[in-house]
Amino acid sequence: MTADVAAGEDGGATAVPARARRRGTGTWYAYLFIGPSLFGVFAFLLLPVLIVLGLSFFDWELLSEPTFAGLDNYRRLAGDGQAWHSLLVTVGYVLLCVPLQTGLALVLALLLNQRVKGVRFYRALFVVPWMATPIVLGLIWNWIFDPRDGAINSALALVGVTGPDWLSDPSWALPALALVNVWQYSGYNMLFFLAGLQGIPQELYDAAATDGATPAQRFFRLTLPLLNPTMFFVMVTNLIGAFQVFDTVFVMTDGGPSRSTAVLNFTIFGTAFREFDFGYASTLSMLLFAVILVVTLVQVRFFSKRTTYDLS
Repeated sequence: MTADVAAGEDGGATAVPARARRRGTGTWYAYLFIGPSLFGVFAFLLLPVLIVLGLSFFDWELLSEPTFAGLDNYRRLAGDGQAWHSLLVTVGYVLLCVPLQTGLALVLALLLNQRVKGVRFYRALFVVPWMATPIVLGLIWNWIFDPRDGAINSALALVGVTGPDWLSDPSWALPALALVNVWQYSGYNMLFFLAGLQGIPQELYDAAATDGATPAQRFFRLTLPLLNPTMFFVMVTNLIGAFQVFDTVFVMTDGGPSRSTAVLNFTIFGTAFREFDFGYASTLSMLLFAVILVVTLVQVRFFSKRTTYDLS
């Protein structure tokens, strides 16, 4: 083995393997390359969370000096029915969005994983909604949901059905917003499922077919288990994104009607930039952060016992 010789404490010589030196140099190179990303994580993720956590212990109206309030904001949160209502609205939105969005994305991926003419065009077509800006998206869907001239109610009228006033009816406003989210992000999530499907060796399907497995058995016993890493990523990102929804609510309903779409992020925005109560808005932000953290940890624990990354 090639070795370099270095002087020891006793004046003797200590053999330092060249491989170990190269490994140490490679480690420093690795830190050098990931340094910008680590800086971004700290500056734009960890540091803002710490700042918001600190602000949650203060009363601050932006133009005045912050005053230390201790746990007063958290005591206020405990009895704030409006905040807990917003959290329930957010949970309802998540339950409407994530299952449908994930299921539709998986179905699209299965359909577009076939060798058919024009498949690349259709793959690109389903991703286009994800690239739409929130303002434009909100304006288009406001017209689609218009109770008199909108596309949905006009289509329903053709079959003799009177459509509801989608965005002005508390019973329909939140499902309508969830539908917009599903439409926008299903194609984007389809790409991840498509990549996961194409990463499963065809030999496994051939072996299962040889053993007499039906298409349904191959899907539930082979495809779904091997898609667990992809499913984990999609579920985590979908849930985090759904809990943080704001732009479509702001553009389309402004939290109405009767606060039926006032998700927690919208309440945080109103508290900070309409009431100028940044201390309490920070407390609400920590509530949202805690909920997302708990949900994410539950998913990590659930998927860690059901995921394999080695297909060899």
